[in-house]
Amino acid sequence: MTSDPTETALLIIDAQESFRQRQNWFETDYATYLANQKRLIEGAIAAGHKVVRVLHLEPEGIFSKASGFVRPLAELADLHVDAEFIKTRHSALVGSGLDVWLTENGIRRLIVSGIRTEQCCETTTRHASDLGWRVDYVTEATHTMALTDATGRTWSVEDLKARTAAVLDGRFARVCTIAEALELAPKAAAA
Repeated sequence: MTSDPTETALLIIDAQESFRQRQNWFETDYATYLANQKRLIEGAIAAGHKVVRVLHLEPEGIFSKASGFVRPLAELADLHVDAEFIKTRHSALVGSGLDVWLTENGIRRLIVSGIRTEQCCETTTRHASDLGWRVDYVTEATHTMALTDATGRTWSVEDLKARTAAVLDGRFARVCTIAEALELAPKAAAA
């Protein structure tokens, strides 16, 4: 059975200029992320999927409206999107209106991509799964920065991506490649 491509939406979460203001942005392989993100967006458009941009807003700092950085990354700004939402929580489905739009547009499957792998992308994935959407999580089209936990352990980008994939796959999503996410007959994600 093939999937109707119009029942799928690609979510591009927090791929915004706010992150470029952090020093650790330049300590990562963001060029590979940007190339993968573009490839996923272009493939989703070609497949007839809806493309949704979600930006994060906070009252102060580099994520505030006053900062001027709550706008798409320059390299992604001109790419076609069907809708754009502003969120103020980690999950893109809390208070943004995204859940209503997805339901009104008959979306049953989400492809999750964007920034940060282990934070807003993972949280949105878990939330979407709990609300009944089928979710494909495309690790290679997510980006993050290393972080240090309360014990002093530094988690590399690779550590964070591997950990996120391990906890999501088969539980909240199907962790997959760009090519797998763009297939017209996707394998069912775990419920």
